[in-house]
Amino acid sequence: MAEEPRRDTGEDPEAGQPSLGELAGTYAAKAGVSRSEDGRIDVLQSIGGVRGLAESILPGLVFLVVFTAAGRLAPALIGSLAVAAVFTLVRLIQRGTAAQAFSGLVGVAICAFVANSTGQPKDYFLWGFFTNAAYIAAMAVSVFVRWPFAGLLFGFVRGEGLDWRRDRRRIRRYSVATWILVAVLALRLVVQVPLYLSDNVVALGTTRLIMGLPLYALGLWLAWLVSRPAGTLAGNGGTGNGSAGGAVPGPGGQDQA
Repeated sequence: MAEEPRRDTGEDPEAGQPSLGELAGTYAAKAGVSRSEDGRIDVLQSIGGVRGLAESILPGLVFLVVFTAAGRLAPALIGSLAVAAVFTLVRLIQRGTAAQAFSGLVGVAICAFVANSTGQPKDYFLWGFFTNAAYIAAMAVSVFVRWPFAGLLFGFVRGEGLDWRRDRRRIRRYSVATWILVAVLALRLVVQVPLYLSDNVVALGTTRLIMGLPLYALGLWLAWLVSRPAGTLAGNGGTGNGSAGGAVPGPGGQDQA
C-alpha cells in the first residue's frame, strides 16, 4: 500500500516543543473563523455572533451618546466601562475563559485611561490608531516573508493545514486576501485620523462604529472569497467541513479601532 503523503504542518516530531504548524493551528482555532455546512464563511459567527457584535459596538456607542448628551467626559467614560464590565460579568457567569471575559474590558479600560489622563474626549479613540497600525505592520510583514496572515487564519479552517505554502498560487491568493484586510485597517486611519486632528469627537465616534467590526466583517468575507481554492464554488472556501468556534480577535473582535 502506498504511503499517504505527509501533510505539511511544520511539525518536528523530535523537538518535543509546539511546532510552527501546531501554533498556527491553535491560532486559527482561537481566531474563530467559522464555516457553514455549505462551505461558506459564517461571517456573523466568525465575529462572535450577536454578542461579539454587541461587545464591540456598545461601549463606544454609550461613550458617544453620553458625551454628546452630557457634554462631559467623566460620565461617558463611566458608562462605557460599565457596559464593558457587564459583558465581562456575563461571560464569567457563563464560565467563559478569563481571556475572553476580560479582553473587552481591558481594551475599554485602556481607552478610558488614556482619555482620562489627557482630559481630551477624542483620546478615547487614540489607542485604536496604535492597534490598527500594529496590525497593519504585522500583516504586511507576514506577506513579505511569505507567511500571509490570511493563510494562517483560513488554512486550518479549510483543512489545508500549511499545505498551501507548497503552492505559489495559494500563497499569492492568501497574500491578496491579507492585503484586503490591511486595506480595511488602513482605510480606518485614512478617514479617522483627520477627524481626530480636527477635534471632531462626534464624527470620529460615529465613523468608529461604522468602520469597526461591521467593516472588518466585510473585509473578512472578501478575503475568504478571493483566497478560495481553484475549482470551488464562489462562496465555498475549501473542501473540508471543519470550523473553529469563538470570535475573531484583534482587528475585528473587541474593536476599539
